[in-house]
Amino acid sequence: MAEITETMGNESSPSEENRNENSERSNFDNKTMRKSKPGLKRLALTLTVFFSFLLGLPWLLKSIEIYRSPLPFRDIDSLSNAIDSNPFLFPCKFHAVFVNFEHSTPIKQNAEQLGFLVSSHMLQLADGNSFCGTCESKYTVSVSLDSGNGCVEYEDADRGRAWRCGALSEFKFDETVKNDEVLDEYLESVVGRRGRVYTVVVVNAGEGYRVRAVVGKHRHAWIVGRFSEVDMLAEKVAEMFVKIFVGGAKEEGAMQGEFMPVGADGKIVLSFNLLNADPRDWIYDWDFKEVDEKVLSPTLEALGPIANISVESQVLYHTPKSSYSYWDVEVESHIFSTKDLPFFVNSNEWHLDTSIAAGGRSKILQFVVYIPSANECPLRLQLPNGEISMTNAFISPTWGGVVVLNPPNCLGNANSMHPLRRKVSPQELNQIFEVFMGQLRQLFGLKSTGFYKGASGSSILLASERGFTEWELDVLARQHACFNLRQCGTTLGSLSRLVQSLPRMIIKDEIGKQVKLSLEAAKLAQNNASQGIFDASVVSSRHARSLAEDAFFHPSVMSVSYYSFEHCFAVYSPFFLPLSLHVILAVVREIKRYKQESRKYAAWKAVGKQHAGPTSD
Repeated sequence: MAEITETMGNESSPSEENRNENSERSNFDNKTMRKSKPGLKRLALTLTVFFSFLLGLPWLLKSIEIYRSPLPFRDIDSLSNAIDSNPFLFPCKFHAVFVNFEHSTPIKQNAEQLGFLVSSHMLQLADGNSFCGTCESKYTVSVSLDSGNGCVEYEDADRGRAWRCGALSEFKFDETVKNDEVLDEYLESVVGRRGRVYTVVVVNAGEGYRVRAVVGKHRHAWIVGRFSEVDMLAEKVAEMFVKIFVGGAKEEGAMQGEFMPVGADGKIVLSFNLLNADPRDWIYDWDFKEVDEKVLSPTLEALGPIANISVESQVLYHTPKSSYSYWDVEVESHIFSTKDLPFFVNSNEWHLDTSIAAGGRSKILQFVVYIPSANECPLRLQLPNGEISMTNAFISPTWGGVVVLNPPNCLGNANSMHPLRRKVSPQELNQIFEVFMGQLRQLFGLKSTGFYKGASGSSILLASERGFTEWELDVLARQHACFNLRQCGTTLGSLSRLVQSLPRMIIKDEIGKQVKLSLEAAKLAQNNASQGIFDASVVSSRHARSLAEDAFFHPSVMSVSYYSFEHCFAVYSPFFLPLSLHVILAVVREIKRYKQESRKYAAWKAVGKQHAGPTSD
């Protein structure tokens, strides 16, 4: 009985097990407990999708990356600051020659005195004549005295004999134009070998010879007359140096270097147009090819360093003018005054801009020969002073020039039944293109007349067969080189500020290459200018400005000049925002679910431990 009792005490009876199971069932809550451990399959799958999305973000960012070619911002700022702070000046050399001057004091002392006087007057004149591209204080002055006792030279930073002693001893001076041409070429053979040196030869002539100043076609001038005061003579020489050779013989108050008739790309298109107002009266034609080869080619060659010039021509019909004229009985002509000039050009009927070469940023200068109709023939221009214009022509700044050509005997041919067909004669063409050449000179800022009136007297300016003399080309080269470099610095500075202000602007390699080449050309232009090489300096400056303009107006910059982050977000958010939100929310929900199920399992395990209780041996 004792053994049976012990066994029954150690083993649980079925009724006790049932009571335990019923107790666990009564303590188990489906909402807060679970009997199995939560699996990781759903969580792993969700995290795999999430990390795959994260791995694709670099590819997405790479696809919307903005490429920016590195630009030399420091070099651009250095160039702009150098141009703004330091005036762009050229070194110039001047030489004054005094022939047949006798003084009581030693000749050497007089040469030094004359050199000092000329330099002093030049400094005074330069203060009121300084503008972009002048020599200003960067010049050297040398003086030569050629007298019966020999030659003495006073030189400032210029070594070597500058004047051939007695070169003008046998030359006879008179006041004829033919003699001026001969003397001009003779002086070129004497002083031209020295290169780019501006020379003024002063000849002390005999009694009764009035003072006469002439500026040649090359880089020299001469003054012939009887002189008594040395100071006034030195002032006259200084004025020719500063006002003519440096300043371009511009009148006082004229615009200095403000307008340059050269396009931003360094090109000019000269468009010559022959307009027949009414072909029912007469039809005019011209042989432009011959004029282009004989007249224009030398001029275009001379202006080659300053601009790349192309020429075109056309003949148009039915091109009436916009302004009205009236009949003047005294002059027996139809008159249009200078007040009518703004309305003369008929932009609706004159189809002038038809050339493909005129595209881009090239500058177009229009030159028009207008043939009036029989109802307005002869047509003449009346000047503001009431006189009739000798050239019957006018210019329009920044546009070009117009010449009115009246057919001969137009009053007698007005009643003709058939239109008169005629070609402009070579003589008429020469006269017309002489006027056009004067207009082109005015558009470049030079004088169209052959006289210059200064404070110390008037000077005669000899004309060149090429339309521009050598010293005038030097003036244009200096002014355009300075203007081009300033424009280059301004354009590159604007591009630099624009790029730095828009960090997401697209900068292609082509733009970076153009900027670097522009800076190199600008530095080359400055080096050539410092050495006094005017032609090479203006060519390099023109190239630098053209490259800077090409970089600033590059199509990629103009089409997508601002690509902000807001724009990028607005473009890509409809594609990636819904997907990314669903992925992120799924990960958050799955993590929360896994934590919640883990807590349920932990709670069930805790309840199971409590009901199991301690075990007895």
